[in-house]
Amino acid sequence: MAGDGKKLQPIIVKRVKKGGHGAHGGAWKIAYADFVTAMMAFFLLMWLLGSTTKGDLQGIADHFNQPVKVSLLGGDGTGNSDSIVTGGGKDLSASAGRVDGGDAERAQKEVGLQMAKAEAKRQDELRIDMLQKKVQELIANNPALKEFGNQIQIERTQDGLLIQIFDAQNRPMFDVGSAIVKPYMRDLLRQIGLTLVDVENRIVLSGHTDATPYGSGDRGYSNWELSADRANASRRELVAGGLPDDKLVRVEGLASSRLLNSRDPNAPANRRISLLVMTKEAEERMVPMTAPAVPAMPQGPISLPDLQKLAEQPKPPQEVKNLTE
Repeated sequence: MAGDGKKLQPIIVKRVKKGGHGAHGGAWKIAYADFVTAMMAFFLLMWLLGSTTKGDLQGIADHFNQPVKVSLLGGDGTGNSDSIVTGGGKDLSASAGRVDGGDAERAQKEVGLQMAKAEAKRQDELRIDMLQKKVQELIANNPALKEFGNQIQIERTQDGLLIQIFDAQNRPMFDVGSAIVKPYMRDLLRQIGLTLVDVENRIVLSGHTDATPYGSGDRGYSNWELSADRANASRRELVAGGLPDDKLVRVEGLASSRLLNSRDPNAPANRRISLLVMTKEAEERMVPMTAPAVPAMPQGPISLPDLQKLAEQPKPPQEVKNLTE
């Protein structure tokens, strides 16, 4: 047969064996680790919020609402605790602590001090302005004093309100070389004293002379004594007009050391009485503070609390002897 001449072709059957699943990589492990970490952080946050006191929560909220204010001035919330010794603050009985006594507390005190000083200065300026208007109205509305208008100078200075009464060529305040007040000068000083009755500020009273030397020369009764006597005579008239004596913190005689008209040392304007109604700032700077009273020593045995109280008492300033005495 024709087909017998052909060789038989073998039949090959290929069998494919199915193996196991191939590797998928480690990406799922990273995702799982992130999930576990996020859950742990979430539960840690919930635990912290649950165990945090109200003061801490308020401090955190304030920090995010006003971070600059909290960082500078501080506030409730830092170091709060419910333990016996609370975190921060001076009151150990408080259940919520405060900012520790560091830079934040000092900054807060400094801001409060500056605000208090600014308000006190503003009130001081208002009082000085009102006093200036009051004195000017007194002179303008009083016919007996209006004629002395050219002998009175009222001006604002850095230290307060300066009221100066000058000599005039035809109307001196005192006789030559005398500390006896003229009658019209007496009325003027008493009216000014009455005007200054309600003033809270304190006053410095100064007497001045011209450069003409006194008859007895520098070694005897001189312009220094004369200016001091005239200042004291003026003080008596101010007090007689109603000015409280404790308002005057300094009565001084300056002779011709502060001439008003330096070009003419003998000019009548150099013979004057000046009243400086000081601002509070000038008073603190110019007037020495009164020494505090020395505390009495306790009788009998001294206990430890008594020693601590004595140690906390401010020490009085040491007296400085006048070398000219």
